[in-house]
Amino acid sequence: MFSADRWHEVLSTLARNPLRSFLTALAVAWGIFMLVVLLGMGQGLRNGTESMFADDAANSVWIFGGSTSRPHAGLPVNRRIVFDNEGYAALRRVEGIDKLTGRFFASGGGFGNELQIRVGAKVSSFDVRAVHPDHLYLEKTIIAAGRFLNEQDIAEKRKVTAIGVPVAEFLWGHTNVIGETLAVNGITFTVVGLFTDEGDAGELRKLYIPISTAQLAFNGADRVNMMMFTVGDKTVAETKKLVEEVQAILAERERFDPADPQATRVRNSLEQYATFQEIFWIIEIFIIFMGACTLVAGIVGVSNIMMIVVKERTKEIGVRKALGATPWTIVSTILQEAVFLTAVAGYMGLVGGVALLELLAALLPKSDFFSNPSVDLEVALWATAVLVISGALAGFIPARSAARVSPVVALRDE
Repeated sequence: MFSADRWHEVLSTLARNPLRSFLTALAVAWGIFMLVVLLGMGQGLRNGTESMFADDAANSVWIFGGSTSRPHAGLPVNRRIVFDNEGYAALRRVEGIDKLTGRFFASGGGFGNELQIRVGAKVSSFDVRAVHPDHLYLEKTIIAAGRFLNEQDIAEKRKVTAIGVPVAEFLWGHTNVIGETLAVNGITFTVVGLFTDEGDAGELRKLYIPISTAQLAFNGADRVNMMMFTVGDKTVAETKKLVEEVQAILAERERFDPADPQATRVRNSLEQYATFQEIFWIIEIFIIFMGACTLVAGIVGVSNIMMIVVKERTKEIGVRKALGATPWTIVSTILQEAVFLTAVAGYMGLVGGVALLELLAALLPKSDFFSNPSVDLEVALWATAVLVISGALAGFIPARSAARVSPVVALRDE
């Protein structure tokens, strides 16, 4: 039941010792503040790192051709390894590979495959990727209109393309472009699809064309510069075995030592993702430990202060008991003081921590290592509740001991 007199007494007690009340509240607020900030910064690190995997399938493996560093089968070192269509077909038959695509570098370079794109008077250079239909799943491409490339496009070497939204907006000024035509280095292609992507903005400034068409149009013969595939729900260990099998097949076809570390380069996204998960598990344990230590320090501070408060008010408690106050009345008054102090301080720490995280999220640019620091409010509220309950216990134990003292002993206490 609400009692104005009781609250007036609590506030008066806190006001009589402003410095002590402030320092106690500061310890509690600091504990919650640090816990919220530490959890938020840890989440920011996780968000930034996971954004590195947002653009590609987390269970994907990428294999790039390199240069041999070991002689093999009478062949010299420094041979350039380039895959081909038959190598792609061989991997299609490998059990365990889910989605598979090759990629041909139409410009003759590496990842930067910019070619001239023209629509009427509008001309610019965009990254053109020559791929198989399964590339849709490897890059997590989202079709916004029309369709992606299909197997019939590959078989018939069709001159079709799926383009990113920014490409359409630049070339036509709108996104209603299905059926429109554009020129890729002077060769006319028909737009059959419009896509978006959850990765960085650069992933949208691209065009996808059938790999067979690109090989024919840009003198690629049957070259495939890289292979990419997903492994379904395989474990990291199973994925490693599958990669070894794939490398053995490619090594036999391209005649290089399967153990040659320079002949191919492999990026196992699943293994990388698992490694990051382990790292962040350790970081989260450390953050929770540090936050718990900070909370414990606040709880100990509240406990010590309440013991001092009870000691100072021993005579007052004796007088109250002599006047007929029940032990529960005495205990509840001191308990109310402890709960009020920890609840207000905990709330201030919670608000301060969330405010700082929001400020950092607004000011700091997103990166591959840190992005959108935030905290689960449910966790923060539970931590605050634990601190309030602990504060109540910190006040209850000395208050109960004082309430058990007889009035005569209490009044005689110095």
